[in-house]
Amino acid sequence: MPSQTRPPIAPRRPHAFTRHGITVADDYAWLKDAKWQEVLRDPAVLDPDIRKYLDEENGYTESLLGHTAALQKTLVREMRGRIKEDDSSVPSPDGSFAYFRKFREGGQHELFGRIPREGGDSDIVLDGDALAKDHKYFKFGGSRHSPDHKLQAWSADTKGSEYFSIRVRDWATGKDFDLVEETDGGIVWSMDCKSFFYVKLDDNHRPMQVWRHRLGTKQADDTLVYEEQDSGWFTHLHESTSGRFCVIAGGDHETSEQRLIDLANPDAPPRLVAERKEGVQYSLADRGDELFILTNADDAIDFKIVTAPLSSPERKNWRDLIPYRPGIYIIDLDLYAGHLVRLERANALPAIVIRDLTSNEEHAIAFDEAAYSLDTMGSYEFETTNLRFAYSSMTTPSEVYDYDMAKRTRVLRKRQEIPSGHNAADYVTTRIMAKAQDGAEVPVSILYRRGLKLDGAAPLLLYGYGSYGMAMPASFNANRLSLVDRGFVYAIAHIRGGADKGWGWYLDGKREKKTNSFDDFAASAHALIAAKYTSAKRIVGHGGSAGGMLMGAVANRAGELFAGIVAEVPFVDVLNTMLDDTLPLTPPEWPEWGNPIESETDFRTILSYSPYDNVAAKDYPAILAMGGLTDPRVTYWEPAKWIARLRATMSGGGPVLLRTNMGAGHGGASGRFNRLDEVAIVYAFALWAAGMAEAGV
Repeated sequence: MPSQTRPPIAPRRPHAFTRHGITVADDYAWLKDAKWQEVLRDPAVLDPDIRKYLDEENGYTESLLGHTAALQKTLVREMRGRIKEDDSSVPSPDGSFAYFRKFREGGQHELFGRIPREGGDSDIVLDGDALAKDHKYFKFGGSRHSPDHKLQAWSADTKGSEYFSIRVRDWATGKDFDLVEETDGGIVWSMDCKSFFYVKLDDNHRPMQVWRHRLGTKQADDTLVYEEQDSGWFTHLHESTSGRFCVIAGGDHETSEQRLIDLANPDAPPRLVAERKEGVQYSLADRGDELFILTNADDAIDFKIVTAPLSSPERKNWRDLIPYRPGIYIIDLDLYAGHLVRLERANALPAIVIRDLTSNEEHAIAFDEAAYSLDTMGSYEFETTNLRFAYSSMTTPSEVYDYDMAKRTRVLRKRQEIPSGHNAADYVTTRIMAKAQDGAEVPVSILYRRGLKLDGAAPLLLYGYGSYGMAMPASFNANRLSLVDRGFVYAIAHIRGGADKGWGWYLDGKREKKTNSFDDFAASAHALIAAKYTSAKRIVGHGGSAGGMLMGAVANRAGELFAGIVAEVPFVDVLNTMLDDTLPLTPPEWPEWGNPIESETDFRTILSYSPYDNVAAKDYPAILAMGGLTDPRVTYWEPAKWIARLRATMSGGGPVLLRTNMGAGHGGASGRFNRLDEVAIVYAFALWAAGMAEAGV
């Protein structure tokens, strides 16, 4: 660190609170603006003292990473060179048209358009670049054409705070009309195309209310269709598989409940499918007079598929179609007129299984690589035998296939192009199993350049998440090649808390078992060291959001393994956040982390690992924390408080850096190329931490 560079010192303003007889000091609580709800809507109202401190931290980070400016530019140039700038999706047919999304050469944002189904000239209805030109931040939310193909309802967020405004555009004139504000961005049309349904966010940024908007009227005249009374539940909308219903899907991380609105009769009240039962989750698809329901009812930990009559879908009428099979996790189902499609995972590898609903015969689509990603892509059309799916691996760019479920034939519709060139044979992807402290086998997916000498000398970036049952796919990411081509090994630890090995894998990494996630990540690092992929102090840990919490916990518990830690929008102030029930995500998050307000046990559990509360007087690796000022999910003050306490408490190591994007939220910078600037900062930091920044140019 240059001697003239001085890190900012956040003043300590003594503050403490007592809960369950336990007193906790929080001397950096002042970094949370008392008007945080207003800041989400208008960042200009941020408290001047807080803004000054965040600006100073940004300046300090720039002073320390400024010498990597040339490297960052090189990284951006490389990553951009791997992007097909005029890329477009495979058009998805619906009636007389096929709808697509595309980019223009040099454009940051998507364009939405369509072509005649039988061929002809394309028509663009939404130009993201034009819509974004007057905004520092711009992100599309939902976009959906009306059933008669004459209108396009679309939404966008222009602050990064995830308040989406909905407008309706006329395909014929290109003009917008109607404005519906402060929504979650989703849109479901009524069959008559005269109205649509949406979810409005409340003052605490929670999606609690479903409204119906009639075209040509003001939002103030909209009709409240449904209101969730439990502040711990979120409510979202989607169109059912057949297109007959608007599905109101409510729930938290453990329980769910769904209602159906008949889109041909939008005035009718929503109809409950099966009332909520704690611990039971379900989602559904419809076909004729029958519902197909994916559920964990009856202790089906890895889920099963049941059917129920549409006329009486309550739980007592559920009948098993695909029974629960331990170790085979059903991730999702998709339904067509003649076929049921399920995406399932066994031994941490996905497969697509197709069931003919006439003969009940089944067959699977799977691949042979050691680690890969497989996803179904949905369809506008229900009466079809075509299934669209995407495949990739850590070495193989994404491939999109159309698969005829009746003929069992497939056609490659698109292969991700890498304009600067990519030869999959130049890289190796493999998987090892790391043994955790309790004997659990943790999969670790690995990517490196062929010919790399595995003698422990290589630096390694180890990525992890491990929360909410979200699996980390071993998919292709062209950006990673900028590290791998410089001699890095890239690894993904499929730790508990994710559902990589089934729903039980998730359950073993939440609440009182949360520390399994941290131990699994450390075990993955040890296994990679033992296999000579790298060595201690040659590893850079990387995670974001709940994965950022993982980074903070690992820095406290096993920091000696790491040369550096990158924590993007890190959820590191877990205890304080879970104690503040006014924050957008707090009540819905209690099933995931525990409720420290009501439960002393949960309070003590969270306090035992919360990264901010466990910073100690010890050496830490170099740390880069990145936040967003308007982030409603992981608020800006979490990384700010964490870095302030680290700098005041740690006895050596570092440095610890904070970079706050003053014009973005949880997803970072908007625009596909602007996002590359942030990736370049992360990779430049990783190279710097590994002692390779100068050679990396």
